[in-house]
Amino acid sequence: MGSESPSEVAVHITGFGRFHGVPENPTEGIVGWLEHFMQEKGLPQGLRLGSCSVLETAGEGALASLYRVLESAVPQISTNSGRVIWVHFGVDGSSSCFAVEKQAVNEATFPCPDELGWKPMRVPIIASDGGISQVRQTTLPVDDIVKALAKTGYLARTSLDAGRFICNYVYYHSLWFAEQHGFDSLFVHVPPFETINKESQMKFVACLLDALASLP
Repeated sequence: MGSESPSEVAVHITGFGRFHGVPENPTEGIVGWLEHFMQEKGLPQGLRLGSCSVLETAGEGALASLYRVLESAVPQISTNSGRVIWVHFGVDGSSSCFAVEKQAVNEATFPCPDELGWKPMRVPIIASDGGISQVRQTTLPVDDIVKALAKTGYLARTSLDAGRFICNYVYYHSLWFAEQHGFDSLFVHVPPFETINKESQMKFVACLLDALASLP
């Protein structure tokens, strides 16, 4: 989506497909519509929209495909001195606002089986990374990002609990992988479209991209 300059921020996006109780996942729509939406609106100066991928709503059984998505940004890191950020979107069906997740916990405890039938209980997400109390935090300034979003009128909050289901599972792996390869990772929970409509959520994502492009 355009040539890179050494100083630009490359942002890669993921969402999820359907899962138990959410036959239409808003994050799948966000990922599918984002490129066209940003072409019409215009990207923030200094930001390039990279890949937009829909992840299977599963843990262990979908791990290989998750890492293929994450690894797709690695060659760009080696040839570009600019920042690379992965932004993962997930839905929180009970929320009425946007939650920017500061951390993930090394624990998989799924309240129901994932889309491939896996239902772990108190299992370390990455066994070699410590026990289930191990926490990884994003390197991005979440509080500053939330403040920037609030200034644009969006009800967003900093969250310290991404749950113990697929969202936390993906975020933990992404944070671990980010540390190995020198990029940043962020997870954002969004409400269903019935709570905040599609147009408003797309505008929120555009404001989030503005905030990321403005980071020092």
